Amino acid sequence: MDLGLKDRVFAVTGATRGLGYASAEALVAEGAKVVVTGREQESADAAAARLGAHAVGVGGDNADPGLAGRLVARARERFGRFDGVLVSVGGPPAGSLGEVDDERWRTAFESVFLGAVRLARTAAAELGEGGAIGFVLSSSVHEPIAGLALSNGLRPALAGVAKSLASELGPRGIRVFGVLPGKIATDRLQELYGGEADVSGIPLGRLGTPEEFGRTAAFLLSPAASYLTGVMVPVDGGARHGF
Repeated sequence: MDLGLKDRVFAVTGATRGLGYASAEALVAEGAKVVVTGREQESADAAAARLGAHAVGVGGDNADPGLAGRLVARARERFGRFDGVLVSVGGPPAGSLGEVDDERWRTAFESVFLGAVRLARTAAAELGEGGAIGFVLSSSVHEPIAGLALSNGLRPALAGVAKSLASELGPRGIRVFGVLPGKIATDRLQELYGGEADVSGIPLGRLGTPEEFGRTAAFLLSPAASYLTGVMVPVDGGARHGF
């Protein structure tokens, strides 16, 4: 299937490794061009170099109020257009509700929630018909994950933002969606579970790979998914059993 991604231009945040990088890699493989971010310019440049000539790096944290505008400007300057954004950010620190103090809530809110809202709002103002805005969220959108109070609070809130934006932007032909990774074999999973991630509740009986996640994100951003908006798509091997 031709996804229709050739020469389209997307910004992908948090794309120096893990799910963000895998998504950027899948987009480039389908002929798209990407602007990728990392907290430091050096790491963003290194990721772009691995992706090849159709990628450019921009340093900056999602919490930086100026990042969104820089991404759009860089996309237009380097590649001549801007077709959408995939907002990915590293998971906030683990901890139960009783363990997480106000400062950690504020820091996570700025990066995970407000930064994502700002990126989506800026993209929405710049996109035309056929544009797409995606949020990398978590299975915690549907069910809290033990020991991840910050994610349990902030990811469902972003899902609500995505649903609201889908309704607001639909008349302009702009789509909005969330992608909900389950247990994917990334550094984040290693940090949370070490080598002991339990797959007993996953019908496919294994961890997912970043590449499997990236291909799903690329499809959702593509014109091939032109009638999908306002959806929360789990990439979890069947771990979510509800309808």
